[in-house]
Amino acid sequence: MARSDREGLGASLSRFSHHAALELPRFYLGVENPYNAATFHVFFSSSNVAKQIQAIRGMNDCLPEQSPVWQKVEQTLRQVVASYGYSEVRMPIVEQTHLFKRAIGEVTDVVEKEMYTFEDRNGDSLTLRPEGTASCVRAGIEHGLLYNQERRMWYMGPMFRHERPQKGRYRQFHQFGVELFGINGPDIDAELIMLTHRLWRLFGIQDHVCLQLNTLGQSEERAAYRDALVAYLEQYKDELDEDSQRRMYSNPLRVLDSKSERVQEILVGAPRLFDHLGEESLAHFEGLKTLLDTAGIQYEVNERLVRGLDYYNLTVFEWVTSSLGAQGTVLAGGRYDGLVEQLGGQATPAVGFAMGIERLVLMLETLELNADIRPGVDVYLAMVGEGIASAGFQLAERLRDALPDLRLMSHCGGGNFKKQLKRADKSGASIALILGESEAQNGEVTIKYLRGQGEQQTLKVDAVIALLAVKGE
Repeated sequence: MARSDREGLGASLSRFSHHAALELPRFYLGVENPYNAATFHVFFSSSNVAKQIQAIRGMNDCLPEQSPVWQKVEQTLRQVVASYGYSEVRMPIVEQTHLFKRAIGEVTDVVEKEMYTFEDRNGDSLTLRPEGTASCVRAGIEHGLLYNQERRMWYMGPMFRHERPQKGRYRQFHQFGVELFGINGPDIDAELIMLTHRLWRLFGIQDHVCLQLNTLGQSEERAAYRDALVAYLEQYKDELDEDSQRRMYSNPLRVLDSKSERVQEILVGAPRLFDHLGEESLAHFEGLKTLLDTAGIQYEVNERLVRGLDYYNLTVFEWVTSSLGAQGTVLAGGRYDGLVEQLGGQATPAVGFAMGIERLVLMLETLELNADIRPGVDVYLAMVGEGIASAGFQLAERLRDALPDLRLMSHCGGGNFKKQLKRADKSGASIALILGESEAQNGEVTIKYLRGQGEQQTLKVDAVIALLAVKGE
């Protein structure tokens, strides 16, 4: 190889990783090279070298080590809502964009800044769902589920908002939602809050969350209050932050939950929504508070709680926590009696809530309340000896038939006894079942406890099944 070619080749190689250099053909190491440096430069140019593809920012993988916590959370959520008579509904991830504009409100942060919206090949504007209520209402109207009926539905799945990723808040996040249609009155609002309180008790976080309540009254009451609030804010317009100035005329109630300290100081003297509420709205709110008092559920009345979506009326509530640093919302909901009619259905009273699963999982991990969540494997079956695999798989299938809830991993891929036990320990299993030639001949299995629960013992297969059944209870 000519010196000029070697120098050109070295320059090309300098652009690549050490790993790539190790994969070069043997002729790089002194064997005659049939190609010139220019050929290698083209072959190894940036367009031809595979780059590692990573997940989109703010959209995270849930890895096998993390999924048991998620599965426990999801299982608990399903069990609790089923005990209150709710049924699952599953909606598409993609909806027509105008569904969310009509439901959520065009001047909300979600619609203005956060939605993932695109045109498909037919030129239709579509959006990855940013929340579940609008989709649930659309499905109920489309399939005739709501008119003159009582419906209790729940859903769970991914939602999408393009906002700055931070702890517990992501661009793809998973939401659990409950929606109830066809019932007026504060009693169903109270039962919904009792349901959420039961969830906190089951998860063990009841001492780490606080319930905040408010009422937004009816639309005509809010309209009168809106005028009074705008008139007050206009006196301080130059002192308001940019967001509050923008919202002052388009959505003034959102100014109430501004994060600006100066805005909150200004709001101390602002008109109160409660002073603009009629007797029915006040009676609804008092009825809700009475039911919660009777149930022993503590709460704070927060007159600045307005929620970020336009469709709410009367009851709104949030469960908040400070266990994740700055105070954050774990679950939020309220009544939206006008939304069904707004989206083309018949007037239907409705109430619901939604919670972010990522934030709940983060709470459980932060408070170390996930220690009792079982790993992915209960029992690991090691097979030792020539030709023992067939008997091992027959044993494994017999155990699965007898114990359907048993999570059993059978060893595959060969290896000596020591290697198999290392894999058993790494699997997270608490018990290793050892099937050797003598055990197979005698219809027995050796039980080895991997987490110090007892002495090693050899038992007949039926006795092993009975023992595992007791431990699985």
